[in-house]
This record gives sequence, C-alpha cells and structure tokens, in this order.
Amino acid sequence: MLFTAEGLNPREYSPLALAYIGDTVYDLFIRTKVMARGNRHVTEMHKESVSFVKAHSQSVSASALEEVLTEDEMRVLKWGRNAKSNTTPKNADVTEYRMATGFETLVGYLYLSGEDERLSYLLNFAYNAVVNSEK
Repeated sequence: MLFTAEGLNPREYSPLALAYIGDTVYDLFIRTKVMARGNRHVTEMHKESVSFVKAHSQSVSASALEEVLTEDEMRVLKWGRNAKSNTTPKNADVTEYRMATGFETLVGYLYLSGEDERLSYLLNFAYNAVVNSEK
C-alpha cells in the first residue's frame, strides 16, 4: 500500500466511502500514467487525465474488468454500483455514473485491503480498455 492504513478494514466501510478513496487512488494512477508519457504543459496533461477519470471512461473500465474479476471483486463492484448516492451526475447518464461508482468502490476496496499487486493489474487492464475503446 502506498500509504499506511493500519487498522482499516474495507468491509467496515460503505461502498460510497470506498468509492471516495478509490476515486483518489485512480486519479493518482492516471496522473502518473499521463506524466510518464513525457513532460508537457500542465493543461494538456490535465485534459488527458480527465478523459480517463470521467464517468464514461470509468464505466468502460468497469465493464471490461467484469471478465477478469474474482467472485469477491465482482460482488464489491456490484455493491458500489448499486449504492444509493445523493449526487446527481453532471456529465454522464445515471447508468454510467453508477458503473463508475462501482469501479471506484472496487479500487478503494483493493487499495485498503493492501492488495497492491492485484490493484495494479486491474488498473492497468482498465487503462488499456479505455485506450482501446478510443481507437
């Protein structure tokens, strides 16, 4: 785990709390990927990052991941997807928004579980799914 989270049991948190941390973990992953492509103007890097972290792209990621998730991981994704949020999506339809929340919930769950290797694999898989969907 990148940062210490001793004593945190992800099963004790709501799916929206897991999505809260998962959103940040995924954002850091994407920003790192974007920076690895070379030093550019910050505005350009930001626009590229946004294209990956928006609800539509996260929904694409969640759908692609379904083929490689374990039963437990799929349960967590669905748990997040079905969570009732008081937030209204601004730039996505409700279905995409809910899938994105499920994706973020899974990322948060794996991160807090300390499953770094599995998280890295799934994040890279999700990243490639979005890249390939744009072709």
